[in-house]
Amino acid sequence: MTSQANATAGEHQTDAAGVARYLSEHPEFFEDNAELLASLKLSHASGGAVSLIERQVQVLREQNEGLKARLLELVDVARDNDRLSDRVHRMTLDLLATDSGPALVDALDDRLRNEFGADAVALFLTGIDGSLQRECGAHRLDADDTVKALFEAAFHDSKPLCGKLSPEQARFLFRDQAEAIESAAVIPLDHHAGSGLLAIGSREGNRFNSGMGTLFLTHLGELLLVLLRQKGLG
Repeated sequence: MTSQANATAGEHQTDAAGVARYLSEHPEFFEDNAELLASLKLSHASGGAVSLIERQVQVLREQNEGLKARLLELVDVARDNDRLSDRVHRMTLDLLATDSGPALVDALDDRLRNEFGADAVALFLTGIDGSLQRECGAHRLDADDTVKALFEAAFHDSKPLCGKLSPEQARFLFRDQAEAIESAAVIPLDHHAGSGLLAIGSREGNRFNSGMGTLFLTHLGELLLVLLRQKGLG
């Protein structure tokens, strides 16, 4: 009995596949057999039955709603990108207008905190002396093997690191504020972070995450490096 049932089910599957293939290859079939189209009924989620045409209308309506939702999502993304572009433009102008290293670092800190919601900003530069550290509020970066291991993406891949930091990473970057920082972006300055690191911290755990785009962060690092060199800090 079981073998017979399996054979019958296999035949039905083969027949169904053949019907589907035929209809796919002959989409005009129902145009030539309108009376058959009108008589077809499909089960509905509510338990009733609807005609094939009604079902097609329902499917198209659902697809239309999905497309509308996707379009609204894309519009929201475009608006967010416009706002981000405007803030980046204003920050770029402010940074370009600075006339010294300390003024540049101050403007960077101010813009990142007030325009981009940063809760902590830390700048690490290689080759900076003690007097410039005090003037600019920057830290000297001695990139030994331990530091390189802590921020492998920045030093090895020359890419921004985004997401939740380890306790060691947080303490290195944000010192006394480390425990309050839930997520951060670490931007390499120059190839393999040869000129330093810029760290931006947030108290929000989802503010920076490993899946976010890093194009803006990369561009910010490139801009900052050029300006630091102009001010004798890079």
